[in-house]
Amino acid sequence: MHYGPCTGLAAVSTALLAMSRRLEVHDVLRTIVASARELLDAEYAALGVPDDHGGFAQFVVDGISEEQWRRIGPLPRQHGILAAMLHQDAPERLADVRQDPRFGGWPAAHPDMSAFLGMPIKDGEETLGALFLANKRHAPDGAPADGGDRPGFTDEDEELLSLLAQHAAIALTNARLYERSRELTIAEERSRLAHELHDAVSQKLFSLRLTAQAAAALVDRDPGRAKGELHQVAVLAAEAADELRAAVTELRPAALDEDGLVATLRNHVRVLDRAHTAHVSFTSDGVRALPATQEEALLRVAQEALHNALRHSGADRVEVTLARTPAGGAVLRVRDRGCGFSPSTVRKAGRHLGLVSMRDRASGSGGRLEVRSEPGEGTTIEMEVPGG
Repeated sequence: MHYGPCTGLAAVSTALLAMSRRLEVHDVLRTIVASARELLDAEYAALGVPDDHGGFAQFVVDGISEEQWRRIGPLPRQHGILAAMLHQDAPERLADVRQDPRFGGWPAAHPDMSAFLGMPIKDGEETLGALFLANKRHAPDGAPADGGDRPGFTDEDEELLSLLAQHAAIALTNARLYERSRELTIAEERSRLAHELHDAVSQKLFSLRLTAQAAAALVDRDPGRAKGELHQVAVLAAEAADELRAAVTELRPAALDEDGLVATLRNHVRVLDRAHTAHVSFTSDGVRALPATQEEALLRVAQEALHNALRHSGADRVEVTLARTPAGGAVLRVRDRGCGFSPSTVRKAGRHLGLVSMRDRASGSGGRLEVRSEPGEGTTIEMEVPGG
């Protein structure tokens, strides 16, 4: 298949757009590989990311079935032509990779390959990975390749792949930064929870100690009052245990991958309902699975909104609802009937109550966030994300 200048640029544009929509490193790698194979009309494509031990930390393929890949065996080592792409700046284009002196043969289940084009993916001096393409499917005139005389990759193919690799480096770097940002956010949230755990449980234990001391002082002269104080000791001990259980549950990674958003959020609400005097409820209506980025954003916004409601609103009820929108997305609402606040006053005072973080999460997942609150009227946090 021969690309004219406009067709080639349009295909590159489509590939770059696909890459820019991905945030997770693994998704970016898979998109780069699939885009490269389609763009250069190749039978097979792969992308290797090096580790520090002479092998590949990740090796993503396209054009090979999962069953084939399983039979091929362990990830390849950095040797032969694969190593060349990780240790040199220039691309490598071969009419038949099997004739190259660095070729060391294939595993038994590996498909046969001849025409080869390799391209390093670099960020400055750092090699982030390498793209490998094999077996051109069509000759430049568009005729299908036959088994005995496969066409090779062209100068134009090499130029297009070089352009793709430059943007792949940007997409891969952005994805790594995004994942690092998520790790830092999780660390910050764990630190916040640790402070909450310390404050809440310390208060309970302090009250527990004072009540126990009062019971000890009363046991001889007023057994009836001492009995009442001991009953309060039991209540405070149970509350402290609930606080601990809730904090430990929140410190565990959310099981979104295994349980999905609805089940994870329902479990989170159930734990908070047990741990706090306010009644916390959750209802869900027809929500289907969403992209991972959106599900995580919805969960984190719900957690932040619940934290604010339970710690600051004084409400005796907090309602969480998650519903499907007509367009196939989802809308989250966290509503309390507490003291409320003036959002403009909060901003002027430099107190954000996590609103900035929630807005960032909403916009980062392609959604919107609305905060409705007035003093004495309670607060509603609403977040909507589009369908995947």
